[in-house]
Amino acid sequence: MLMAAATFNSLTLPFSKPEFPFSSIARTHVPTPTLNLSWFRPNGFLLCSLSSDHPTTATGGQLHHKANTNSTDPQPQFILGTLFTWNWKGYSIRYQCSGSSGPALVLVHGFGANSNHWRKNIPVLAKSHRVYAIDLIGYGYSDKPNPREVGDSFYTFETWGSQLNDFCSSVVKDKAFFICNSIGGLVGLQAAVAKPEICRGLFLLNISLRMLHVKKQPWFGRPFIASFQSLLRNTAVGKLFFRSVATPESVRSILCQCYHDTSQVTEELVQIILHPGLETGAVDVFLEFICYSGGPLPEELLPQVECPVLIAWGDKDPWESIELGRAYGDFDTVEDFVVLPNVGHCPQDEAPHLVNPLVESFVSRHSKSPANASTTI
Repeated sequence: MLMAAATFNSLTLPFSKPEFPFSSIARTHVPTPTLNLSWFRPNGFLLCSLSSDHPTTATGGQLHHKANTNSTDPQPQFILGTLFTWNWKGYSIRYQCSGSSGPALVLVHGFGANSNHWRKNIPVLAKSHRVYAIDLIGYGYSDKPNPREVGDSFYTFETWGSQLNDFCSSVVKDKAFFICNSIGGLVGLQAAVAKPEICRGLFLLNISLRMLHVKKQPWFGRPFIASFQSLLRNTAVGKLFFRSVATPESVRSILCQCYHDTSQVTEELVQIILHPGLETGAVDVFLEFICYSGGPLPEELLPQVECPVLIAWGDKDPWESIELGRAYGDFDTVEDFVVLPNVGHCPQDEAPHLVNPLVESFVSRHSKSPANASTTI
């Protein structure tokens, strides 16, 4: 789900106005095998990811921390939470946790990112909350099962929503607030709809509009988009494309598009995004997801949510237009739509001084209600 319209050689497929009351048409270009990053707009998603060099293992239901003897890289200094792995359905899932008291928060990253993308939020929020940040399966240093072996229906929001709910039940052992960026917002919404007894509240940062969803494609463009997605997934073109963007230079260029304040695009951030994308299996997950045009839309899930929802949006996001996103603020389930001035697609990392106080006040408001009180699950 990387592109919102396709331009391949001389072919351009624009979107028509979607059924949901958005006010403009989203257009993005898809790469040819010769990469030109000036057109690369992942429509709300980051590219790759990174994780710790000291993962943990779960043995006999216990969580253990151990050194990674297969890596010669030093321990990244930006890891601020304690690192663990959790065995979920036979897969190893990496997560971080910090803080010993207060309401539970689960931080959910966007496409291609990972729990380290919350490095500026975890230490602040952990002063008065129990903070967990998870690597969704397929990303970060969680396992990346091959899509051809697990089936087409594996890398979906239903899968990630189930993972998030099971994580709360098995690891957090409590109801939790979900703090989500980009496609992580769809994961949080899906989890909250599937098991409303688990989610205490949703804070959505620049949630993905999903403009490549089949329901938002013009009827005349759907066969061409499907053909192009098949080309990426089933031929060498997709892996050539991935190799062209999975470089420090390309990742830096992409980040400078989605961060309005490009001074925040540091070498540390580039490595956070790039490093796990070089792991075995990452390319297959990447291609599987950019070809994923089904599943739920935010406008379908928001009316079904039973918990409070707060949406915040960086007004300089070049991938997910705030003018389109404002429509989500009209749903009865959304208590407010907050504009973050001069901020791009990843506000939690670009402007933590704006995001962290919003999280704290949102959680504080909804932790005082007896009906929303913390209970073991």
